[in-house]
Amino acid sequence: MIGIIFDFNGTLFWDTELHYKAWREYSKQLRGTPFSDEEMYEHMSGRTNYDILKYCLNKEPDPEFCKKLSYEKEAMYRKTCLKNRELLKLAPGAEEFLDFLKENNIPRTIATMSEIENVEFYIKEFQLEKWFDIDEIVYNDNKIKGKPHPEIYQIAASRLNLKPENCVVFEDAISGIQSAFGANIGKVIAVASQEKVETYQSIKGLYQIITDFYQIDKKIFQ
Repeated sequence: MIGIIFDFNGTLFWDTELHYKAWREYSKQLRGTPFSDEEMYEHMSGRTNYDILKYCLNKEPDPEFCKKLSYEKEAMYRKTCLKNRELLKLAPGAEEFLDFLKENNIPRTIATMSEIENVEFYIKEFQLEKWFDIDEIVYNDNKIKGKPHPEIYQIAASRLNLKPENCVVFEDAISGIQSAFGANIGKVIAVASQEKVETYQSIKGLYQIITDFYQIDKKIFQ
């Protein structure tokens, strides 16, 4: 049996620019200067808010203070999403692919470093209960280690009652791809939603690189 595990941000929901906009604005608020593109790429993608805030503040933040800052930033991000409703949609071909998985009873879940407030926002806005068992979604509960640590994909595979090697992961972030490899995921598919396809071509071990979900190689389900 094959199970499908989706990263969410930048994979099923192409919100990278929305997150970048919110983080740039919040970084300016915290330290007086917005994140540069290089900082966003190196220190944000696939990381927990704690990791990002630690970098932004240049010190270990107090857990309660970090929780407060994280809540403020994510509230800013959700407002940004609602102000840009034309962008508040699943990736090209994603709904059709999710319908295919549901019709063929293929186990599937989401493994995201988003926190619960954002996950609940996504569930409501995208009606994710149509395709996913909400209780199986793995999210940042402030206990899971951030990517590239493999823990999140190990947990996601266990939620599907499958071994990691029997799972397929869809990821856009380099750190997320490293996380999937580290978890011994059977097949890793890179979703080039923000980066150029060439960015992924030098990564050994990828099963496929796609620019939308219409391009998925259905042979993996045979």
